[in-house]
Amino acid sequence: MKFETLMLRGLFIACLAVCGLILGAMVTTTPASVQLAANHSVGAILLAAPSSCALPPDGVVCPQTGG
Repeated sequence: MKFETLMLRGLFIACLAVCGLILGAMVTTTPASVQLAANHSVGAILLAAPSSCALPPDGVVCPQTGG
């Protein structure tokens, strides 16, 4: 076999391995929202919520949770 053919086959196998590892990581990762929901704790969800409004100050009013 020619050297170029061996290099291309090696690169193809390396790319397949990297893609397989990335796909495996995406399939097995549990998102943070699912982890919070599994805790069954309202306190954990409230601690993860942002304390300030994430909207820009362009006239949009943020809802307030306090009475």
